[in-house]
Amino acid sequence: MVVKVKNKNVDMWLLLAVICLSLLGVLMIYSASYVWAEYKFDDPFKYAKNQLLFFMIGLIVMYIVSKINYNFYFNNANLFLLICVILLILVLIPGIGTIRNGSRSWFGIGSFGIQPSEFTKLALIIFTSKYLSKNLKDIKDIKKGVLPIIVLTLFIFGLVMLQPDFGTGTIIVMSVMGLLFISGVKLSFFMKIGLVGIIGVVGLIIAAPYRVARIISFLNPWSDPLGSGFQIIQSLFAIGPGGLFGFGLGNSRQKHFYLPEPQTDFIFSIISEEFGFLGIIIVATLFLIIFIRGFTIAYKCKDLFSKFLVSGIIFGLAFQTLLNLMVVVGLIPVTGVTLPFLSYGGSSLLITLISMGIILNISRYQK
Repeated sequence: MVVKVKNKNVDMWLLLAVICLSLLGVLMIYSASYVWAEYKFDDPFKYAKNQLLFFMIGLIVMYIVSKINYNFYFNNANLFLLICVILLILVLIPGIGTIRNGSRSWFGIGSFGIQPSEFTKLALIIFTSKYLSKNLKDIKDIKKGVLPIIVLTLFIFGLVMLQPDFGTGTIIVMSVMGLLFISGVKLSFFMKIGLVGIIGVVGLIIAAPYRVARIISFLNPWSDPLGSGFQIIQSLFAIGPGGLFGFGLGNSRQKHFYLPEPQTDFIFSIISEEFGFLGIIIVATLFLIIFIRGFTIAYKCKDLFSKFLVSGIIFGLAFQTLLNLMVVVGLIPVTGVTLPFLSYGGSSLLITLISMGIILNISRYQK
């Protein structure tokens, strides 16, 4: 499946949007975290410096990845997924995996941490893209064509849920569902899967008291304003007063120990508070450029594997962005999902930039 290069330049609109969002993320992480960072570490630049380091590393890795022919991922898809599954199992072992924010989903390296579930998201997309490109003729046969990838996805979802990390698990499942949808799987299949999924989610919620608390706080955050509803209330307090232009960079009130760890899941609230509706429009525009350019590249791909691979990456990115924004404005319960490019997190930023590097490489091989 080797193809000749027709376009030697990467997609510049995609590249510029990725760099702009990432740099905005570093800036906003500093603005959102300097009060807490100075209190906790006596260094207001602590989180911003860490994120800037990962951005610089990620930028170098993205450049290298953009030079690697995407056939490399086709040839090594099985190996990548196997390594990630092994890491998902190892991270569950006490003494190897470390617990952060209630989830045993990290390998601790000093003050840094590596989250294998982030890398698994990409590895499963690569594997599924290869599987679909080789078995597309069987995709109408649910048992022969679809069931194997569903079983594999549920197995990986189960490993992620043992950490537990419901947000990442949801993104993994939705990314695969997106790929199955564009591959031509019948709509009736998704209706059945959706019904089973709803039953499963209800079961997972009932099985874990903290998830029940999140549902209650979602339905009525004021029922426990100092407990389970605190985070979403403070998020809305940040978004509401922002107005058209916001209070200005660095002038957020909610980051002063009201909104917990605002540099992570709820960084969009701080962006809204400091830059108002204008900031929301800028962020939304940059994300839309990435999504539109991504799907345009997928549409122009010359082979099925690259078409599925780009689509899967963009599906995953879009689902993650949508989940985060819906949490921030109170449309769904808190999931722990970060906002791509903008939220603090080395593993998330690194794997996102690697994913963008893959798409940039594929953009060289368009029709």
